[in-house]
Amino acid sequence: MRAIDLHVHLTPQCFQREVLSGRTFHGLTAAYGEIDNPRNAWTPEQRLHDMDSMGIDVQVLSPNASFYKYDEDVSTTTAIARDCNNEIGEMIKEWPDRFSGLATLPMQDVSAAITELDRCMNKLNFKGAQINDHINGKTFDDPVFHPFWKAVEQLGAMILIHQSGSTVVSARTKKYHLSNTIGNLTDRTITFACFVFGGVMDKYPNLRICLSHGGGYTSFGIGRMDRGWEVKKEARGNISRPPSAYVSAFYYDCITHSEPALRMLIDTAGIDRVILGTDYPADMCIDWPTSWVLGLKSLTLEEKEAILYKNLEKLLGL
Repeated sequence: MRAIDLHVHLTPQCFQREVLSGRTFHGLTAAYGEIDNPRNAWTPEQRLHDMDSMGIDVQVLSPNASFYKYDEDVSTTTAIARDCNNEIGEMIKEWPDRFSGLATLPMQDVSAAITELDRCMNKLNFKGAQINDHINGKTFDDPVFHPFWKAVEQLGAMILIHQSGSTVVSARTKKYHLSNTIGNLTDRTITFACFVFGGVMDKYPNLRICLSHGGGYTSFGIGRMDRGWEVKKEARGNISRPPSAYVSAFYYDCITHSEPALRMLIDTAGIDRVILGTDYPADMCIDWPTSWVLGLKSLTLEEKEAILYKNLEKLLGL
């Protein structure tokens, strides 16, 4: 049985060569690449060996989220993005059956982001891009992003939403790793809500958006969103249908770390909307993803096949 992993991170060798030689990578130091994690420092050949051990046939690579750098000058962020994306492009060229790619983009400048996405899609054979839940505090219902969503739709790009740095939980507490374990899921739920309540999914119905980490608390909290839509006029300002009508408009990776939570996600969004993601090689990743999915007792064989490879084969042509 094949396994295709959409949620995979890469710390590029071009970054490592610079920082390990005492230089910076467009101003970034070694602190940005998470190379204290040995697997982040691995060569493509070492990565392939690890993929084989985990039963992963294809990784859809995206640069480490610390390389977003939306707070930098757009020329710096664009240079970072191009170097990272070019390295992934070379890996795709050398191992086309094992690697595919999601770009990082200079999202603080929508025009520059569109240009880089177009380059990656049409010249480097990427499948889309990975971006943060917000761009310097702006959520994706902001009209400034409408040209981007139009371009994404036209290019047929998959957009993986993945946080970087502080989450909304960070303002309350920085203890117990809650910024990650709770904050990532909270940020993703806010992102779902902004896309939906902001009318983005109605305006661009052919968007392909994947909400990482199982979409956060969306499947659990959708009933409360519906109730808010029913009782508050402000919640109905941009949409004529309840939020639950939009759950199946998104895709979700399977990173729930819980079989009951994954079962709820499948039952809420539909099995055709759930795909394999591991968060490799972060410490919070699923260690043995193929074995984990195959061992889930509440899923049928057909559901396991859909998650492991069939949905992404159809979605990305892999």
